[in-house]
Amino acid sequence: MTDHPSAPQGKPTSYSRVTLSRIMTAVDVNLYGTVHGGVLMKFVDDVAGAAAARHSGGTAVTASIDEIVFSEPVRVGDLVHAHAQVNWTGNTSMEVGVKVVAERWDSAEDEPVRVATAYLVFVGVDVGGAPRPVRPVLPETAEDERRYREAEIRRAHRLARRRAIQAHRAG
Repeated sequence: MTDHPSAPQGKPTSYSRVTLSRIMTAVDVNLYGTVHGGVLMKFVDDVAGAAAARHSGGTAVTASIDEIVFSEPVRVGDLVHAHAQVNWTGNTSMEVGVKVVAERWDSAEDEPVRVATAYLVFVGVDVGGAPRPVRPVLPETAEDERRYREAEIRRAHRLARRRAIQAHRAG
């Protein structure tokens, strides 16, 4: 088999894994005294963008946030870790999954608490901003395979929703 020069070589799931960590401070809180959801959303987008850029080997931009679920509040002083990896790739797009956990400042010996999960879609772009091919992701474990299959389900739902809305608007 000969390699096609424009077909990017695949990379294993582990290649894209990125973790960002930060301590939440008083400037991050909302009126209720917990960390503002928008602060966490930016943190999620930052780590997902790093994973997408690493995997695609260049610039990747956020196309959509498919889902973000906040499961526990984050408080001032918590050390928050956002873990991201590419779950699925298409021709120019990729889904990045993010898990956010918090180490509570007042109970550092306890296990980190899952505080959010998210799925984002990124598109690889060239210097002119046009979509460019991204390398395939190669799942390595049974967990990676599960995430890949679930990403395909989410993609099918996104596309079906888009088609249904377009059909409705067309009358």
